Amino acid sequence: MKKNILYLFLLITVFNSGCKKASNDGGIELTPTNQKADLPSGAKDGVVFINNGTSAIVTLYAPGKKSVSLIGEFNNWLVTAAPMKNTPDGNYWWIQLDNLNPNSEYAYQFYVDGNLKVADPYCEKVLDPDNDQYITAATYPNLKAYPTGKTTGIVSTMQANQPNYTWRNASFTRPAKDNLVIYELLVRDFTSDHNYASTLTKLDYLVGLGINAIELMPVNEFEGNLSWGYNPSFYFAPDKYYGTKTALQNFIDECHGRGIAVIMDMVLNHSFGQSPMVQLYFDGSKPTTASPWFNVDAKHPFNVGYDFNHESQATKKFSKDVMKFWMQQYKIDGFRFDLSKGFTQKTSTDDAQFRLFDASRIAIWKDYNAFIKSVDGNNFYVILEHFAEESEEKVLADDGMMLWNNLNVNMNEATMGWLGNSNFQWGFYGNHGFAKSDGLVTYGESHDEERLNFKNISYGNGSGSYTIKGNLAIALKREELAAAFLFSIPGPKMVWQFGELGYDISIDYNNRTGEKPIKWDYYSDPNRKALYDAYAKLIRLKKNNSIFNSANSTYSLAGGIKYIKLIEGNNTVVVVGNFDVVNQTANIDFGTAGNWTDAFGSNINLASNIYTQTLAPGEYHIFSKTALK
Repeated sequence: MKKNILYLFLLITVFNSGCKKASNDGGIELTPTNQKADLPSGAKDGVVFINNGTSAIVTLYAPGKKSVSLIGEFNNWLVTAAPMKNTPDGNYWWIQLDNLNPNSEYAYQFYVDGNLKVADPYCEKVLDPDNDQYITAATYPNLKAYPTGKTTGIVSTMQANQPNYTWRNASFTRPAKDNLVIYELLVRDFTSDHNYASTLTKLDYLVGLGINAIELMPVNEFEGNLSWGYNPSFYFAPDKYYGTKTALQNFIDECHGRGIAVIMDMVLNHSFGQSPMVQLYFDGSKPTTASPWFNVDAKHPFNVGYDFNHESQATKKFSKDVMKFWMQQYKIDGFRFDLSKGFTQKTSTDDAQFRLFDASRIAIWKDYNAFIKSVDGNNFYVILEHFAEESEEKVLADDGMMLWNNLNVNMNEATMGWLGNSNFQWGFYGNHGFAKSDGLVTYGESHDEERLNFKNISYGNGSGSYTIKGNLAIALKREELAAAFLFSIPGPKMVWQFGELGYDISIDYNNRTGEKPIKWDYYSDPNRKALYDAYAKLIRLKKNNSIFNSANSTYSLAGGIKYIKLIEGNNTVVVVGNFDVVNQTANIDFGTAGNWTDAFGSNINLASNIYTQTLAPGEYHIFSKTALK
């Protein structure tokens, strides 16, 4: 009898505890918890605010976990106060918070299996106990303080009524792919204040240069502050070291107002240990086999961090969520996908094998490209750092994607005056088997290569009084010579920041990815300013004259005298230059006699169709039958 009474008492106690809302020190009410329950309508990964922001449904995808609690300022970080419900399939954990203040920013974490505290993978802002202290109030005003003494590790924040950005430039038209001139920019090393506001003050400089797209190196939350950004951890949160969410939105809006597209460098090949997705399934040294997203070991020789498995449906969903978020919340115009060749489960430690045609990798990229088009089909740029077999890149280009095309080695040999390996004909899309020029983003410099002018000054060739090594004026003129050819090759182009001023500090200064000197004083140097002016004129010629995207081209780029010949309708353009360090005689069939206009020198009159002229080292011309705009 006593046993029956005790049993009845226990049943009533359990029933009552499941029906009452749990109280806590902060006064917020937590919806009752049952062990199993379907996701509420409208719930999604992360936080969804309902009831005008006074309630929130918080959701975590964590298959196979035994228990998850929500901890935060709303329950004084008590790990037992808010156990989350688990969906019947065991995949999702969720809870509803009530009586929230829509104007308050709440810090929170997930407490998993009684031993792990992680931030929300889908949050738009994190607080970092180690790195936030170095972020100035000028860059990030009123940054919420880390809850010191309450918890440990990275924490998420959520707020219903966030500062809302009002977009002003709704009618921006993206430049045609084949006419793109992209400026790759690392906010950290562009201005001394390293933020979006200070970068905006240089927009007139970039407009004057003539570029029509900025490619931001990764700006979503990465580990530490002083990074290139290829060590990402939170994919929906802009890194606070560069500014607020609204500051980034304003930067993009201002660029659109000046006719400049903004492309975001997106890193979805790997993630790093600060990522809650990594931490959720981790054995202390690498991801476990239970991870829905990551391979235990990398599948390829280029991986850093922890390798995503893009054949996993969980990874596909996450990646698409990330893409859609930035496209819609920030009106990004394109993605440059880092290490896109790594999106495969084919295992190899040898790039010669790894780069071979991979049908699975192609299928993954076609799927992502189709998804992006479904979100924004208005000429959105999908740019891949792929460097795979040409037959594979052709399939991707035919599907509308764009491929990075690196001319650094050959073009730098040419600028240094070492001719044996100076043929940069790889810049022409036909050599890749592509049907159109708009699939190949060609460049002489990117963040990843040694700076052209550093090698000019350090290792340049010479003869007699003409010496590239150690001679800044001559080295800069060699940069101008190379730029004349680069911008004359049909198709989109990319410039690395300050390349237009002949930046000559090694990529390995202060370690490869370390901070580099910011040299705005270059602009006051007459020789460097002359290079900037030449870039500006060459970019203007490319953008204003469709002949520079002509499908009818011939060229000879192997020797000291190099030329490119483009034909469109009744006009012909011939770019000719001497990359040797001694005088050389050009002998080129222009196709017709008569008057020719030189965009960078004196006009000529040919008695025949053959142009024969001795050119000094570094001398170049851009001749056209009809004057260029």
